[in-house]
Amino acid sequence: MSSIPTSTASVPGRSPRALVDLGPVAQLRAGRLARRLPQLYVGLFLYGVSLAMMVRGALGLAPWDVLHSGFIRHVPMSLGQAVVLFSFVVLVLWIPLREMPGLGTISNALVVGVSADVTLAVLAQPDAVWARISLMVGGVVLCGAASALYIGAQLGRGPRDGLMTGLARRTGLSLRLVRTALEVGVVVIGLLLGGRLGIGTVAYALAIGPLTQLMLPWFTVGLARGPVGGDPAP
Repeated sequence: MSSIPTSTASVPGRSPRALVDLGPVAQLRAGRLARRLPQLYVGLFLYGVSLAMMVRGALGLAPWDVLHSGFIRHVPMSLGQAVVLFSFVVLVLWIPLREMPGLGTISNALVVGVSADVTLAVLAQPDAVWARISLMVGGVVLCGAASALYIGAQLGRGPRDGLMTGLARRTGLSLRLVRTALEVGVVVIGLLLGGRLGIGTVAYALAIGPLTQLMLPWFTVGLARGPVGGDPAP
């Protein structure tokens, strides 16, 4: 998952939009659900599509997917099922960190894996190198847009993002350092299990943060001021 910026740029002529840290109930009470719920699920579905595109590109996967792809070499499980399983394993690690899951957190754990498996079922791996490169690049760009969509809906962090922010808060280390340590760790474990590492892994690691940061202001939904559990939105 991409790192989570703390705020987004203001939009001229309109009230500022920013990411705010709300509890699960406050997220739902913050309003604009007719916009935020569809955006959340579109973003999560497209995230799974982007994962499948990188798989079919066969030029390397995102760090966590290196782990997933290695794991399924040893168990009778699809890639999407592994994504779901590890999402809930990571959520267990939230407990000592005292992270609070939201609707988007649970939805993330379920929808991304299902979407990945659906896409893999209909998307064949091309033989031409240019087509595989296109799938890899398209997957990285789509993942950035999908991340901005679901994060901008402000309905809870994904399991892996929550682990990152929780560890950063508990240890006092920077988000960048914690994210790097986590992703290096899962890549190493994934490689030991036989996972797929390649140029796509490097491209993802370098591009996903800047892409998400670029697109997040386009999709962040400004939340209405009001009684949202002490966490008013700008």
